[in-house]
Amino acid sequence: MKKADFLLIGGGIIGISIARELKKRYPDSSVCILEKEPECGLHASGRNSGVLHAGFYYTADSFKARFTRDGNQRLTEYCDSKNIKLNKCGKLVVAQNESELKWLDELMVRAGKNGVPLESITEEESKSIEPRVKTFQRALFSPSTSSVNPKDLLQAIQFDAIQEGVQICTNARYLHRKDKKVIQASNGLFEAGYLINVAGLYADKIGRDFGFSEDYRILPFKGLYLYSNEPAGSLRTHIYPVPDLANPFLGVHFTVTTDGKTKLGPTAIPAFWREQYEGWGNFSFNELTEILLRQAGLFLSSNFDFKALAFRELKKYSRTKMVSLASSLAKGVDIKNYRQWGKPGIRAQLLNIREKKLEMDFVLEGDDSSMHILNAVSPGFTCALPFAEYVCDQIKNKSG
Repeated sequence: MKKADFLLIGGGIIGISIARELKKRYPDSSVCILEKEPECGLHASGRNSGVLHAGFYYTADSFKARFTRDGNQRLTEYCDSKNIKLNKCGKLVVAQNESELKWLDELMVRAGKNGVPLESITEEESKSIEPRVKTFQRALFSPSTSSVNPKDLLQAIQFDAIQEGVQICTNARYLHRKDKKVIQASNGLFEAGYLINVAGLYADKIGRDFGFSEDYRILPFKGLYLYSNEPAGSLRTHIYPVPDLANPFLGVHFTVTTDGKTKLGPTAIPAFWREQYEGWGNFSFNELTEILLRQAGLFLSSNFDFKALAFRELKKYSRTKMVSLASSLAKGVDIKNYRQWGKPGIRAQLLNIREKKLEMDFVLEGDDSSMHILNAVSPGFTCALPFAEYVCDQIKNKSG
């Protein structure tokens, strides 16, 4: 039996960041990560947009507001120190009509409360930043929003973790819990002094093995991007619509990658099993049955109108629909330039099954022997470093 003072399940950016923070706080302790795949970051950490968000979308009392602002600053500094390429292009948030101007004002208020730099600019000023942009009267500009290749960043953080003494076991899938301290993994038995569940799409299932996540289930959503074949520099900055602040999705937008190319998306299409990336890959009949039943229940009753969301998002499997939505944000958006779909991602969105609502903020549950990160969706990538510190604070409080 292998033993670790701290045993983490899940080798994404948050899991590795928590492991590094634990090793920093408890340098004489053994810290081990179990990753079910052949390498780390093959799911959300390597399939996200790569945008380092600024933190002005969220209410001041939320974890996301605090962790996004600090995470943006710290990851920017980290990338600069490691010579990891960043595209510090900023972001425009545009309005499509007069009714959306009040939401621009609301985002300015949130930015002020969160201590995040955000500029309210005229239509003319927005065009000086991005000549192709379309907006109604005004727009917002976020100078601290940038983009990174998520795999480059994850590789650097993983390298640092190993250098600092964190052990990473790949091809190590969690199977089940044997007793309070021992779990069965595909590569053997592990005894954990303290266990941290950072398993993303499977965090709720593992949490239930430990008596947690009673009111929560993961509801997976598929994110797709369409890539432009226009030359690098065709757009100078990210362009986002005014979001629906009642939902955790930001709508179809333009992202400029580190190489200056443009992609539009993502979708938030309801998935039918947890790793439904492409075709029938990773198919699970049990997951299909469970998720279809849950979705059917949400069609009948939910507090976020799941039916309307599902129908709206399913239409985005169409390139024509995606390009049509994007054309309201910028001029010269032609479907002939958008032919290549990117690698799909799955958002591990937490659903509160008792209240039938999507959880908008980070959710953790734990006790003196285990901690379970049940919801760490976007902008979890941006938040990874300060969020890891918070998780370690909670572990200290729980474990005494």
